[in-house]
Amino acid sequence: MTAPSTAPSIAPSIAPSIDLVVLDMAGTTIDDGQEVYRVLGETALANGVAPSAVDIDRWHGSTKSEALRTMLTASGGTPPSDEVLAAVVADFRARLTAAYAQRPPRPLPGVPEALAELRAAGIRVALTTGFDRDIVDALLPALGWDGDAIADAVVCGSEVAAGRPAPYMIFRAMERAGVTDIARVLVAGDTPRDLEAGVNSGAGFVVGVLTGACGVDELGAYRHTHLLASVADLPALLGVRGRLVGAP
Repeated sequence: MTAPSTAPSIAPSIAPSIDLVVLDMAGTTIDDGQEVYRVLGETALANGVAPSAVDIDRWHGSTKSEALRTMLTASGGTPPSDEVLAAVVADFRARLTAAYAQRPPRPLPGVPEALAELRAAGIRVALTTGFDRDIVDALLPALGWDGDAIADAVVCGSEVAAGRPAPYMIFRAMERAGVTDIARVLVAGDTPRDLEAGVNSGAGFVVGVLTGACGVDELGAYRHTHLLASVADLPALLGVRGRLVGAP
């Protein structure tokens, strides 16, 4: 997997090779206005740490408990106890829930339609996220994505041994979707950690999308097979429709 050129191009259909598409949520399938990272910094500040924008950026795509644990650990110091971390994570959840109540996330344009097309073609869809399950369980119905309306499986970072760039959420998604061949899995996300997790899993296709926090230059520096303008363009890669930003 190498960085592609940024010249627009159309790739051949890879639909016959794909059984499962595994997608990140915030910035990849939904637009939350970057609230999760604003709230992450706000929570750290409220608990005695003043992270810079760079400090926050490095946690894009991570589990939020991992990010908070590291931010609350002074250089060379002792990490917070489990009890302290649990209280800070609960604070983060409450703040994010309130922020989402004021400014509800929305599906990114064309994404629900694209996912419906994939599933109609027999390709299973899974969502993965660094959010905890209680946030996801409130978020999905608000998006109209409750039940199996949009995906065959939803996996949270708190449900596996380690979040991205570890590949465990991808493997759990395969388990829940009943897929056994990692070469027939496409992983897509908007952050370097998403791409790293895809590469670490051995997925046949690792796709960066440009609807989140990272641009083509940043994502292009990480191993991948394709860059797309949006998840809405996945059906093009799978032989349906859309436009590629870059291809190998």
